[in-house]
Amino acid sequence: MQMMYETIYKALVEVGLEGAFLPQDYLNFYCLGNREAISTVTDDASERGEYSSVINLIFLRIYETLTSKPGTRSTKCRALSRKNRRFMIYVHSKGMIVDDEYVILGSANINQRSMEGTRDTERLFILKLMITTVRTLDIVHFVTTFASDSHLVYGYRMSLWAEHLGVIEDCFASPESLECVRRVKTMGVTNWKQFAADEVTEMRGHLLKYPVEVDRTGKVRPLPGCKTFPDVGQIVGSFLAIQENLTI
Repeated sequence: MQMMYETIYKALVEVGLEGAFLPQDYLNFYCLGNREAISTVTDDASERGEYSSVINLIFLRIYETLTSKPGTRSTKCRALSRKNRRFMIYVHSKGMIVDDEYVILGSANINQRSMEGTRDTERLFILKLMITTVRTLDIVHFVTTFASDSHLVYGYRMSLWAEHLGVIEDCFASPESLECVRRVKTMGVTNWKQFAADEVTEMRGHLLKYPVEVDRTGKVRPLPGCKTFPDVGQIVGSFLAIQENLTI
């Protein structure tokens, strides 16, 4: 992350714009999270010890064998999440929208296992906006679908933004504009503060600004007074040689 921000800063210096723009005017990182206030139905069920009217747990194996032992770190984290009604949203898929023209959805990670070509099996779907001409990809691993509706990719992006931000604003139509970049960043910061607050409140949006501070030169550090994700763990990681070997 810091490498990318420092690269942007160096580019701004080269063109003499380091005083006019910030690295985060060009690149931002976000994550998803949610908070749910406890409903009356849940309160009543909790008092009676009856949860079947709210949720049922169904597994192919005995439930007790799948849970962690009491007192372990994982059970403590889950207990804190339940207490604070605060949950990270994990999506194990990879997607990219480019210039409201391309949508790329796939399973591959940017690592050796996925990219080597002889190890993990990966799939990729590409949706390309058709403007005037039809082009095909001469790669058998790709399936390309052409959109006849010029607003299909745009509509897909806007629906995602509406879901994650909880609102649609005029500036969203020009995501490349500085106005939009800064507006979404502000909304992400607001969502993060609500997510990390002591008071439990319903969240309208789920897009959280990744909780790091980036200065004008691209240096990355944790937010003051916020070195960990609430209830979970560290935000800024550390490097160990064994980590690199284990993830190859």
